[in-house]
Amino acid sequence: MKLEKITKNSRDAKNASGARSYDDACGAAHALDLIGERWALLVMRELMFGPKRFSDLRADLPGISANVLTQRLERLEAIGALQRRRLPPPAASQVYELTPWGYEIEPVLGVLGRWAARSPSHDPTLALSAASLMLSFKTMFDERRAKGLNARIGFRIGDETFLVRIHSGKCDAARQASDGADVVFAGPATAIAAAVYGGAPLAALEAKKALAVEGDRALAERFAGLFPLPPKI
Repeated sequence: MKLEKITKNSRDAKNASGARSYDDACGAAHALDLIGERWALLVMRELMFGPKRFSDLRADLPGISANVLTQRLERLEAIGALQRRRLPPPAASQVYELTPWGYEIEPVLGVLGRWAARSPSHDPTLALSAASLMLSFKTMFDERRAKGLNARIGFRIGDETFLVRIHSGKCDAARQASDGADVVFAGPATAIAAAVYGGAPLAALEAKKALAVEGDRALAERFAGLFPLPPKI
């Protein structure tokens, strides 16, 4: 009886807050209660490499309306997955960032991405954000193809810069300056993805001025082959 009372009270609290619930004790069901609304998980994806302003999130998620983005940010803050803070002067702007618990969703994004990439209807030529591209590198990295490789790969994607480090059979990515990188890719995420996942030759992309490659050319070519997509079902 006590357990029934606790469960009922918890359900009533959720209904009072306006949030829908599967009313299921399974952890996966509760996860969907928390982040199952449209766009919620993608908002978390965009914050995976550090804080962003509201305008940055809208630019990275062009299909979302300002009203829906506001709702998702408020919901994610309410459940404890993200927090707001104001940057010190001279910026003095408000940013959104994941909490330590929010960052724990990263492996889930990777597993979902690899699982969905096996779908025959997955289209890798669609729009892609910089955060998506960086997460895909960590997800699709093949350590066997990178055997013996120790390299720093820089990326300039719009106003953002990233550094990918290949070392000890691992692939790490961070939003930081690409100074000192062995090679730098500059261009939109879709063009970089075309080289890495679509098999487009770097020279062809450069000829179209869709992409620029600076530094070790041989390394750039090898890097593009380190991320094979899983076979389709």
